[in-house]
Amino acid sequence: MFKNKKRQLNVTYDRAVEQPVLRCSICTGEQVAGFRDIHTGKFRDVMLIRSEADLDMFRQACGVTDVQKIY
Repeated sequence: MFKNKKRQLNVTYDRAVEQPVLRCSICTGEQVAGFRDIHTGKFRDVMLIRSEADLDMFRQACGVTDVQKIY
């Protein structure tokens, strides 16, 4: 039988250089959580967001309440 364990997300980022964002696809609606470099705009993906629980886990790991969406 499968055990339902809570996943832990280990996220480290430099708040002076990166900001947490959601990259959303206009066509498919897929959402990927990650970090965007403030200076270059380069995106570093962390996890696929499939539900509101995944998004809450990402917010909690980053220590933010609101995550900007980019398309």
